Amino acid sequence: MSDVTGKAPHGGGTRSPVLTRLPNILTYGRIVAVPVVVGCLLYGGHSARWVALAIFIIAAITDFFDGYLARLWSQQSSLGRMLDPIADKLIVAAVILVLAADGTIYGLHIWAALIILSREILVSGLREFLAELQVSVPVTQLAKYKTAIQLIAIGFMIAGPAGDQVLPYNSEIGLAGLWIAATLTLYTGYDYFRAGLKYLTDETP
Repeated sequence: MSDVTGKAPHGGGTRSPVLTRLPNILTYGRIVAVPVVVGCLLYGGHSARWVALAIFIIAAITDFFDGYLARLWSQQSSLGRMLDPIADKLIVAAVILVLAADGTIYGLHIWAALIILSREILVSGLREFLAELQVSVPVTQLAKYKTAIQLIAIGFMIAGPAGDQVLPYNSEIGLAGLWIAATLTLYTGYDYFRAGLKYLTDETP
């Protein structure tokens, strides 16, 4: 971490070593949450789905707070910057695959899931390529909306049949949200590739 002594920036005294490392701890927690959520979904049953949903919601909330706290406390580290997007993609990809396997995502709706997964892989590859050129591609506001809709849709689908007993058409709402996220995924993915196109087509002698 950038502040290994635990001193708060701008003369704010000292901060607990645990708080100093909190942004990275939250990121690690999201990675640990992946097999737990997947395990609950594979176990099956309404109770397990509610547990999976609760953990998924907590993971989604920490996705906001780890980056926010890292910037607020000037605690951004190379490890945190590397693991944060990996943690996000791991939980989304793993849950979508399990939901497709158990039939929550079915038929033509699988195409929406494939669009989302393909975009995540392609954009990750593009970011890695541009990082080698020391080119930063900022996250657009539309991409943030896409992520929010995507997480909400996945939450509805995690609840699945258990959620249908509480909220009519719960699963259908989740699938509709998945398609909205997939549509935004195509647009934001195109945005990223357009931004990086001049570097991709640059032929160095």
